[in-house]
Amino acid sequence: MTSQAGRHFLQIPGPTNVPDQVLRAISAPTIDHRGPEFAALTTELLASLKPVFGTSGPVVVFPGSGTGAWEAALVNTLSTGDRVLHVETGHFATLWQQMAAGLGLYVDFLPGDWCHGASPEAIAERLAADSARTIKAVCVVHNETSTGVTSRVPEIRQAMDATGHPALLLVDTISSLGSIDYRHDEWGVDVTVAGSQKGLMLPPGLGFNAVSEKALAASRTARLRKSYWDWQPIIEANRRGFFPYTPATNLLYGLAEALRMLHDEGLPEVFARHDRHAAATRTAVRGWGLEVLCADDREHSSSLTAVLMPEGQDADKVREIILERFDMSLGAGLGKLAGRIFRIGHLGHLNDLTLAGTLAGVQMGLQLAGVRIDPGGLTAALDVLRAE
Repeated sequence: MTSQAGRHFLQIPGPTNVPDQVLRAISAPTIDHRGPEFAALTTELLASLKPVFGTSGPVVVFPGSGTGAWEAALVNTLSTGDRVLHVETGHFATLWQQMAAGLGLYVDFLPGDWCHGASPEAIAERLAADSARTIKAVCVVHNETSTGVTSRVPEIRQAMDATGHPALLLVDTISSLGSIDYRHDEWGVDVTVAGSQKGLMLPPGLGFNAVSEKALAASRTARLRKSYWDWQPIIEANRRGFFPYTPATNLLYGLAEALRMLHDEGLPEVFARHDRHAAATRTAVRGWGLEVLCADDREHSSSLTAVLMPEGQDADKVREIILERFDMSLGAGLGKLAGRIFRIGHLGHLNDLTLAGTLAGVQMGLQLAGVRIDPGGLTAALDVLRAE
């Protein structure tokens, strides 16, 4: 690809654009991770993380990816042969259940159509039928990055409680934390999984588990093998401001700055901004005469929008044209959606003009690809942005 003037538009659903002030924070000199300055950084950082998760309990920070944080959630709470209920909401829910099976867990996979979130009713039905209480955990992806569908976690918790079943609730918030309203404690979540590279506005490299008291109790008897992912030594070292191994110090600098940015804007305002950008994007898609993949108006993602292409049109060809002509990256369709959809990321460090430019680039790319659309889609989206 030839060199192009101007900035690259990174509009995939993560990694997201890293703000300049976060990049500057990351570039600071590394300090002694056994010294008092680092202990002060860790203590302040862990306290600042809790409101983002909506918890008063511990948040474990790993040098690793969201996939590693998936594994940590499983190995700290479960034992070989335990039965877990995973819900098929898309590509990443599928990968998480494959990991669980690979770790030696017995997986019930509740099927889904990739257009809807996890069904509270279906989960309750499975748990109610489990009279022997063999299901030890329910695993749900809050915001399915491959589909742009957000599951209704509070309703899932209520449905679980109504059955009286003691299963743990494990929730993946990798593409929702810091972008979509989320409340670990209030919603009765036992382990919340997250990563650094999306709503937290950092490069990849940090994974997170927010942990309930019930999950901590389960970790004391869990027998899946673990070492690096073990919560106990990290939580113990964190009490003194340290980690049991070399931490990703410079990413922690960046995290501290990103948390300051979220605090300064205010989490309610952050969520409202994402909601508004998502609404404008869906307005554009429908104005073009195309279809949003998410089929339930209660479950639209505020982090990304998945656009379903008309029959006979190749979504990857559209993405290729947009990258070559306008230097903009869009998310590909994953798994069984490959070639059928493209995904517009609108999360993290994003403002109205960036979204307007993104939607303009998508509209031009669709036209260049020969997709028949109504060009009024962009104008309709701008009307949403203008009407704040």
